[in-house]
Amino acid sequence: MTDFTLSNARIVLENEVITGSVRIEDGKIADVSTGGTTVAGAIDCAGDLLIPGLIELHTDNLERHIEPRPKVDWPHKAAILAHDAELASVGITTVFDALRVGSIHTRGDAGYGKYARNLSREIMGMRDLGALKISHFLHLRAEICSETLEEEMAEFGPEDRVGLVSLMDHTPGQRQFRDISKLKDYVQKKRGMSDAEFDDHVAHLYELRDTYATRHEAVAVAEAKRYGAVLASHDDTTADHVETSRKHGVRVAEFPTTVEAAQACKLHGISAMMGAPNLIRGGSHSGNVAAHDLAERGLLDIVSSDYVPSALISSAILLADLWDDLPRAVATVTANPARAVGLADRGRIAPGLHADLVRIARIEGTPVIRGVWSHGRQVG
Repeated sequence: MTDFTLSNARIVLENEVITGSVRIEDGKIADVSTGGTTVAGAIDCAGDLLIPGLIELHTDNLERHIEPRPKVDWPHKAAILAHDAELASVGITTVFDALRVGSIHTRGDAGYGKYARNLSREIMGMRDLGALKISHFLHLRAEICSETLEEEMAEFGPEDRVGLVSLMDHTPGQRQFRDISKLKDYVQKKRGMSDAEFDDHVAHLYELRDTYATRHEAVAVAEAKRYGAVLASHDDTTADHVETSRKHGVRVAEFPTTVEAAQACKLHGISAMMGAPNLIRGGSHSGNVAAHDLAERGLLDIVSSDYVPSALISSAILLADLWDDLPRAVATVTANPARAVGLADRGRIAPGLHADLVRIARIEGTPVIRGVWSHGRQVG
């Protein structure tokens, strides 16, 4: 059913909340009105919130389904379907699936083999067959300190739905892992490295940065332009990092690690995105700035679920309480990410836009999803 009416809802618009109805025709929003409705068969939302479908720009969730345990390669089509269904169930109707490009072949312990090109074909193949519930785009995470970034990015083109390219530099001792002990804890738990193996791994990463970083950063910027994709920075820490991002034409700053970087983003009109787990847990697992601190300073524009899909809607409700402003909070997971990546056809409840909608109740303060529609089709 793609022609229907949702009535008696508290509808979250860009700048206000109204009580009324939303009429959907042919998968798009046909009308938004206040008051009751006489339309036969209208779905009574019983006063629940109705918000736009959530838009996820950065999630590692597919990787978790592809590799549910270390070195376990799950059947990809089944993993893609499970990932898609999980996102739909928590109100996400548009996702930019994050895939790493840039591999390391000289060290077998690094765990960084090539996979993005083949996996992206599988995702889009499932999409073309109509098997997916929600809208999928690609987010290529360009590891500039790798050996094969240039050739891997050359395999993608404007036809591949690459909507976002992020510049990733995970060299130890700066950005996300200024505290190398945090990196050591993370890598040793994930890869089972000994202390000696970790030290060797870090030394090799420094070598890769010295050899490839400058050229690969320029390649990634040029390739994003060729795809027609938005460019993002990652883990900016200083005002100088942000200045470099500005010169590259970056529009989204993923997870700035300091107040200084977030302030510089605001100055240059770059949208600052933080992780929902950071916001909900009250801090960064890497020891960087807390998302809550940026929110209180007015420096938080977009929220990403990162590695916990259900955290996205929870973070919006948390921000609504923090700011006492539900439309502003909902925009961090809907309108703001849509604008940042140039999607003018979604992210708001307005006539002519895709009918991507989420019905939510709050039970003892916790958001409970009671319905999800993607392009007018109920998917959750």
